[in-house]
Amino acid sequence: MAPSSPSSASCIVALFVLMFLTGTCSAKLSENFYSETCPNVFNTVKSVVKSAISNEPRIGASILRLFFHDCFVDGCDGSVLLDDTSSFRGEKTAAANNNSLRGFEVIDSIKTKVEALCPGVVSCADILAIASRDSVVILGGPFWNVKGGRRDSRTANFNAANSGVIPPPSSNLTILISKFHDQGLSIKDMVALSGSHTIGKSRCSSFRDRIYNESNIDCTFATTKQSKCPCKSGSGDNNLEFLDFQTPNHFDNNYYKNLINQKGLLHSDQVLFNAGSTDSLVLTYTLNDNIFYSDFVIGMIKMGNNKPLTGSQGEIRKNCRVLN
Repeated sequence: MAPSSPSSASCIVALFVLMFLTGTCSAKLSENFYSETCPNVFNTVKSVVKSAISNEPRIGASILRLFFHDCFVDGCDGSVLLDDTSSFRGEKTAAANNNSLRGFEVIDSIKTKVEALCPGVVSCADILAIASRDSVVILGGPFWNVKGGRRDSRTANFNAANSGVIPPPSSNLTILISKFHDQGLSIKDMVALSGSHTIGKSRCSSFRDRIYNESNIDCTFATTKQSKCPCKSGSGDNNLEFLDFQTPNHFDNNYYKNLINQKGLLHSDQVLFNAGSTDSLVLTYTLNDNIFYSDFVIGMIKMGNNKPLTGSQGEIRKNCRVLN
C-alpha cells in the first residue's frame, strides 16, 4: 500500500465511517473545524510526522501509543503531554508511562510549526490525534478523516494513569475486554485496536515472563527472543524487540498471523488467539486486511471521540508540556 495516499482499503473504510459514530460527543467535533481558522494544519502535521518517521520508523508507533495512553485517561485531552513541575504532577511518571512513552519531541516540533502558522488555534489534543492518524498512513495503514475541536485539559490524572486503567502487557482476555469496555469500546474494537502492535517495539521486561514461562508459544520464536532478553529480572530489561517480527515498520495484518502461529510477543497479544472468544476475529483479520483496516479505523474514531473537552472547556495550550 502506498503510504502517501489512501488505498482501495481506505475507500472501503470511508464507507463504514460515513455510516458510523454519530453520538453526542463526536457531534461536538468536526472534520472542518480548522477549515477557516487553520486550513493548513493537516499538511503541517503530516510533514513533521513524515520527516520524523523517515529518520526513525519506530517513532510512528510511539506517537500512536501516546494517543492511546492519552485517551484512556479521562479522554483525549492532551493531559499525557504535560510535564511534572514543583506544583503539578502529570501522567508521565505513572507506571504505564514512565521511561516508556516517547515521541514528545515530535509533538513539540509540530506544535511550534502550527503555532507559527495559526497562534492559539490548534490544541495539542488535536495535534496528537492527527499525528497518530498520519503515523498509521505513512507506515502503510488505512486513512481516515480526523475530526477537530478537542481542547487541552488544565489538569492531569496521575492516579488514574497509575491505576491500571491502561491495560498492562500481562493482561488476560477478561481484563482487556473490561478495560476497553470502560472506554466505550467493544470487543471487536479491542481486537482491532490491538492490531496497532503490527508496528513498534517492546521492552524485555514486558515480555520476559511470556518467553520463559508460557506454553502457548512457538519454541523457536521463544528461543530467539530469549537470546535478546535474559531470564534474570534486572538484566537487559530495556532490550527491545519488534512486536511484529515479520514487517515491523509496516502497518498490516501480519500481527494477527503471528498470533495464529503462537508468535505473539506479549501475553496480552497471544490471549487474543488462545481458544477463546476472540479467536474468530483474529482469523478474520488474518484472512482479510480490508476488514481489519475498517474495524481499526472505527475503533480509532470511537476512542478519539471519547469524552472530548470542547467549546469553552479546557484551553488551547501554547506549549504542549505546560499549562498556559
